[in-house]
Amino acid sequence: MAFKTLAAFVFTLATIQAANGAVTRRVACPDGKNTVANAACCSLFAIRDDLQENLFDNGECGEDVHESLRLTFHDAIGFSISAEKAGQFGGGGADGSIATFASIETNFHASIGVDEIVNEQAPILARHNITAGDFIQFAGAIGVSNCPGAPQLNFLLGRPTATQPAPDKTIPEPFDTVDTILARFADAAKFTPAEVVALLASHTIAAADEVDPTIPGTPFDSTPEIFDTQFFIETQLRGTLFPGTAGNQGEVLSPLAGEMRLQSDSELARDSRTACEWQSMVNNQAKMISTFKAAMLKLSVIGQDVSKMVDCSDVIPVPPAPQGHAHFPAGQTSADVEQACAATPFPTLPTDPGPASTVLPVPPS
Repeated sequence: MAFKTLAAFVFTLATIQAANGAVTRRVACPDGKNTVANAACCSLFAIRDDLQENLFDNGECGEDVHESLRLTFHDAIGFSISAEKAGQFGGGGADGSIATFASIETNFHASIGVDEIVNEQAPILARHNITAGDFIQFAGAIGVSNCPGAPQLNFLLGRPTATQPAPDKTIPEPFDTVDTILARFADAAKFTPAEVVALLASHTIAAADEVDPTIPGTPFDSTPEIFDTQFFIETQLRGTLFPGTAGNQGEVLSPLAGEMRLQSDSELARDSRTACEWQSMVNNQAKMISTFKAAMLKLSVIGQDVSKMVDCSDVIPVPPAPQGHAHFPAGQTSADVEQACAATPFPTLPTDPGPASTVLPVPPS
């Protein structure tokens, strides 16, 4: 099965979580408002409220949520199994090194623009007794909880402080080949191709600022404020235009005005190793959120000793219910699909009425 490796990981983690739960009964926190399964998690409520009020615009699924989710990936993926086996430092994984050593890691080519969210998060991080590694993953999980249709992500507390920056070249680029991307994910945490597809559900609430700097905030699908399957639909439509200028590295033709398509997303949607998994997400909200949640859990503990961590997932709010339905954007039909999965037909979807869709940029926070 595609998720055999992840299933074994989740089973091991569930055993640890059960053990942690057996140690501490559900307790009332000192704030007099909240209860948790483990008292060690009580301090997180103040951080949650600070994030929502001062970073996420009182609970919106906006730009800083997108960027905080991106930061969870850029921090955690900085790990190499092969380097460690060779006796070299392979990185600390999800250890907060991208914030602790921001002057180094945010200057890596793959992390252009990440310095903005690192700087925005820094004052909140400084106000609380939490490591950068824990804060980055916690902020990402809290932010995602603002997005309708998203899963309630897990959060484990207990990452130690990073001692050195991650090596460069550990973050995949949008112009990398599928071979390179899959190899990088496998070397980071033995991610399977199916798990890579699952993680890319993050692009349903994402936008690009730096691929084409003339059009910051350009979304990857037509509903960047909703965690839905539109990203997996629209990446399989025939590209016909660039939303801004042409010739940008890592960008290919998009089907909709105002929407950006990354080269890596386009190729993964059409590669024989990932195309059917990609298509399986279309109009399958339940699968998308369950596989994304599981893959994000795996990502969030790369390089960490899970047996020494505390499960604080009950601090993460339950996201709002999904909105809308899977559809072709106005002006698009099944005839515009570039069918890549040979095993099953593309799902039948309705087309939104009206003139051809134009996607608006994500406004700055």
